[in-house]
Amino acid sequence: MESPTDTERVGNEAAVEAILGRLGALRAEIGKVIVGQGAVVEQLLVGLLAGGHCLLEGVPGLAKTLMIRTLGDALHLSFKRIQFTPDLMPSDILGTEILEEEHGSGRRVFRFNRGPIFANLVLADEINRSPPKTQAALLEAMQEVEVTFAGHTYELERPFFVLATQNPIEQTGTYPLPEAQLDRFLLNLRIDYPSWEEELQILAHTTGDRVAKVEAVMSGEEVRRAQRMVRQVHISSALVEWVARLTRASRPGESGIAAVEEYVEWGAGPRAGQALILAGKARALLSGRFSVTLDDLRGLVPPVLRHRLLVNFRGQAERVTAEAIARQILEGTPAPQSPLGG
Repeated sequence: MESPTDTERVGNEAAVEAILGRLGALRAEIGKVIVGQGAVVEQLLVGLLAGGHCLLEGVPGLAKTLMIRTLGDALHLSFKRIQFTPDLMPSDILGTEILEEEHGSGRRVFRFNRGPIFANLVLADEINRSPPKTQAALLEAMQEVEVTFAGHTYELERPFFVLATQNPIEQTGTYPLPEAQLDRFLLNLRIDYPSWEEELQILAHTTGDRVAKVEAVMSGEEVRRAQRMVRQVHISSALVEWVARLTRASRPGESGIAAVEEYVEWGAGPRAGQALILAGKARALLSGRFSVTLDDLRGLVPPVLRHRLLVNFRGQAERVTAEAIARQILEGTPAPQSPLGG
């Protein structure tokens, strides 16, 4: 396990200011291409700093893929795109073995030909267009940062992120992601339609002959350094307890929140609490602070919980969404008396 040096500790203002400057430049580069969507861009950067994977959801044409490609262009990291289709196979993601003849000896040997999963930043585009068998090819890589093929384990280079896009599951030709797959994503980001002013700006900027050029402004080592800083950001014991109460409130049988008891089949597990704390630390660092506040956590509850709540049949029949339940859980969990204490 890597141990941070003195210059990487949060208390070192020079190191922190350098990273914050890089993050500011990263936001500016993304802003050259992406109009609006400030909250989504911030949450995408939170996922980057927390070292977690993100799932972006929205109807076609809202620049989900463009946003991820732009982030890839702004980082000095290897980038691969996988277009998920109904006929995509697991070997198309992980790689395959090919039979080769050794020069000199003439022996025939199998050599592993690495697939597109072997990159720092992997775009899983329209992930729910492929059946669960293919989606599951990502599970080990997302959890263990390694790939096992034909009895051999291959480590993936860090930092490693899967940024996936999906269309709403009600659309034709989509396969809902299994719960185990969804739980591997730190955040589920929802992209909505742009405002009137933003749409006018999009139409004006994307139909002319000028093409914005995105520069790579942050290296892999700087990303890893920022991730280590996130782990050092302080969170009070009072806020840790609040996260635990909120996570447990999502589980029927121990919730006390009417919407959970009526409409939730399965609530969020401990991984949701871990995700919320790490994301809160990343949001604090992104804002130039080294202590998590209640507002950091509250703003991240919907993207942390909305894909981890399984709505039961009654809820689906009454069109109750996981988003609405997540917000009721947030409203129904009392704030700690001393949010920054402990």
